Amino acid sequence: MDFKVLYEELENSTEMIRSLLSGISQGDARVKPNAESWSILEVTCHLYDEEREDFREHLDFILHRQNQEWHRINPEGWVTERKYNEQDFNASKEKFFAERKKSLEWLRDLASADWDKTYTSEYGSMSAGEMFASWIAHDNLHIRQLVELRRHRIENITKPYEIQYAGDW
Repeated sequence: MDFKVLYEELENSTEMIRSLLSGISQGDARVKPNAESWSILEVTCHLYDEEREDFREHLDFILHRQNQEWHRINPEGWVTERKYNEQDFNASKEKFFAERKKSLEWLRDLASADWDKTYTSEYGSMSAGEMFASWIAHDNLHIRQLVELRRHRIENITKPYEIQYAGDW
């Protein structure tokens, strides 16, 4: 695992997320393509909570707090429990990017960490390298989701005009 490359991936995904969230109004941020989908606002709130309560926190458990108990998280449940779609979109974006900045600063000091160090809990075992790699993959998952949500927005704002000429989606 090349820490520098993965760190740069996290920096790059941060900027991709920043771009995907730009130009979106509060109303547009709340739109859900269907009842099962998340809105852009829900994705943003999810990224913020995951940044604070999951990836950075659990990577710290693996590397520095082996004797502490891994805490439970409920990312899917938080969407409704924490009323994500009722939050202020601009404030949610600011909170996420502030937390991501903290994460990137914290990660800089971990370049020489033992990435094979493993933490075992009731949920199973995970190495620090797996957690860091999963953090980056998680960003990509939500970048893809945000692209899909922006496409849905484009389909709506371009009506009555068809966009088939752009190519198959």
